Amino acid sequence: METGKEKTAHGRQVERVLWIVLVLNLVVAASKYFYGLASGSASMQADGIHSVFDSLGNVIGLVGISLAARPADAGHPYGHSKFETYGSLAIGVLLLFAAFEVGSSAVEKLVAGTYTAQVTPVSFIVMVGTLVVNLFVTLYERRAGKRLKSEILAADAAHTLSDAFVSIGVIVGLGFVVAGFPMADPIMALLVTVAILASAVGVFRTGLRTLSDHARIPAADIARAAEKVDGVRSIHAVRTRGTEAEVYCDLHVLVDPQMTVLAAHDLGDKVEGVVAAAFPQIKEVLVHIEPDTAAERAEGLRKKAAVRFRGRRLSVICGDGQGVFPRPGR
Repeated sequence: METGKEKTAHGRQVERVLWIVLVLNLVVAASKYFYGLASGSASMQADGIHSVFDSLGNVIGLVGISLAARPADAGHPYGHSKFETYGSLAIGVLLLFAAFEVGSSAVEKLVAGTYTAQVTPVSFIVMVGTLVVNLFVTLYERRAGKRLKSEILAADAAHTLSDAFVSIGVIVGLGFVVAGFPMADPIMALLVTVAILASAVGVFRTGLRTLSDHARIPAADIARAAEKVDGVRSIHAVRTRGTEAEVYCDLHVLVDPQMTVLAAHDLGDKVEGVVAAAFPQIKEVLVHIEPDTAAERAEGLRKKAAVRFRGRRLSVICGDGQGVFPRPGR
């Protein structure tokens, strides 16, 4: 049995991926930044700084997943999984700082009119080599993120992919410098800034979906799975929330009003088992048993109703169809 200090298998696997990515990111960052410093290339230095923040993001990810991997305890009965989300949002904040650092440096060079980049064949070798590493890291981390359903890995993979696109932009900028357009170097650094900001937006969007308890699994899919259990007459009020890797689900099950408490309890256990088996990411299923009466079915339809405003009309979508009604006073 796990204790509060032990880590889940999920947490250990995510940590292993983050350590590997951290080492690779540090190699990439050092290669780009120090050669950019030696050659005077603003865009290479900017790209190196971006990679440094990739590495800092990995460190934050390691701290976040270490906390998130701890099992539930008295103070956190639903577990610690949202610490992974907090870690991903911290990575987003780091990206904002990186964007400021890179953008301000590029603007300073453009305003002063100082273009110091010296391009050599080694410049292209360094950039192409680090680009290959970035693409490998992106593919490796994205696959691991999907397999482990990890927000931190998914966010970091998107960040690393943006780093790869940035590297491509830097290579193009160095090409323009060779062709006699030295201003292209700080201009490409500004494009780096835009790419970093885009990465930050993506990270914040993913994290806020979790913190706002956005539905993780379509209610209809869960209802279809639960309705396969003998004795279940109807399903309504299906809800899901949590992280992508750890989902919490609750639903209402309508049964024969004459069913005994013991039989209803056994039926609820079967529904929980079927739903958990159909959706492995679900950590806990809570089943609320209700008698199958006209009043309960009416209540179920009310709970299923999704109200949406469309211009001057109020559209109510119910579980058994759609009705369109004029807004009051129209």
